[in-house]
Amino acid sequence: MTKLQGRELFNAIGQPKRIVAPMVDQSELAWRILSRRYGATLCYTPMFHAKLFATSEKYRRDMWSEWDGDESKDRPLVVQFCANDPDYLLQAAKHVVGKCDAVDLNLGCPQGIAKKGNYGAFLMDHWDLVHKLINKLHTELDIPVTAKIRVFEEKEKTLEYAKMVLDAGAQFLTVHGRLREQKGQKTGLADWEIIKYLRDNLPKDTVFFANGNILYPEDITRCLNQIGCDAVMSAEGNLYNPGVFVEEDNIDKQFPRVDKLVREYYEIVKNCPGNASKIAMKSHFFKILRPFLPIHTDVRELIAKSSPKHNFDDVEEIVIQVEKIVKEISEKPDFAELDKITTGPVELWGGAYKQIPYWRAQPYFRPVNGVTGDKRITESLKKQDETTEEIDQQKRKAEDELENNDVKKPTN
Repeated sequence: MTKLQGRELFNAIGQPKRIVAPMVDQSELAWRILSRRYGATLCYTPMFHAKLFATSEKYRRDMWSEWDGDESKDRPLVVQFCANDPDYLLQAAKHVVGKCDAVDLNLGCPQGIAKKGNYGAFLMDHWDLVHKLINKLHTELDIPVTAKIRVFEEKEKTLEYAKMVLDAGAQFLTVHGRLREQKGQKTGLADWEIIKYLRDNLPKDTVFFANGNILYPEDITRCLNQIGCDAVMSAEGNLYNPGVFVEEDNIDKQFPRVDKLVREYYEIVKNCPGNASKIAMKSHFFKILRPFLPIHTDVRELIAKSSPKHNFDDVEEIVIQVEKIVKEISEKPDFAELDKITTGPVELWGGAYKQIPYWRAQPYFRPVNGVTGDKRITESLKKQDETTEEIDQQKRKAEDELENNDVKKPTN
């Protein structure tokens, strides 16, 4: 079998535009199946630890089942590994040959565990090792290798880094437009300008994916048009609302009701083999129901007490309770008026916020000291605009003074 490369590989898997990002313990099989129903056209697995995947049968059994990568249920699929040893990475990748379309190297994880283990975004300091890891798979693995990176503060340095990753053999390049330091409470907005700079300055035939700032379905189209990328990847946006990938302008698909969403997801998990989907279920419920739980705290308590891996009866009770509550809301005489979504003005970052009923899936804005990250960045952008305007005014004043002085000069 010929190993497909670059644009040829992208075409072979259907030129996907909407991609489920690799997320630790969150882009597992059941979630991928659900996301594909809501418009995802390519999925990445959670980040797997290459050394453990290569050496521990128990780890592989926990992370990987007979349905993962199944042609009829879970393709196209990219399997992602974190690694710092080329040999272990190759051993791990060989276990998934035939069950995926490519293997991805994680160069973007910014968490403390990645720093401790010397992988993910902390390999940004070790370019030689990054090149060896990618090139090992490029030259010795039977399927293609891809890579997902974060950016440096300097766009020129980021460009050189991206060129090195491609030169090593990466067939797709995904760029997460955030610094390594932008994580948790410091997440903020991704920088689309630096992503576009990379797109414009890398070879035109590079298969290029953008990641960051996807809150609503229309943000995907805006990203595709603004950056000129081949596809858009979503992590948190997808986790809180899988409908973010839906192209059709339909409220029930783009912002599904949480009662219908938890029921659909629950039924998928019940049928999935292995442990990964069951273990992830509780976390997914908290995210899907995030706007719902502060109002219906009894449901929060049910989720907190549940143990999906050991007792599905607990989960069934949660689903039934959510369905009952939303049914009561939907039977209100003014429900049609209550169940509307309104869109605000375009913000400095290019998108617009929406007011969405709490019984529908919606994006999450991480707060710090009571202020969400998006608002902090917006305020920062306003200050930048004000500073730029002040500088422009000072320049204009100086130019006017020079011009006036020239006029006042005597002529011979």
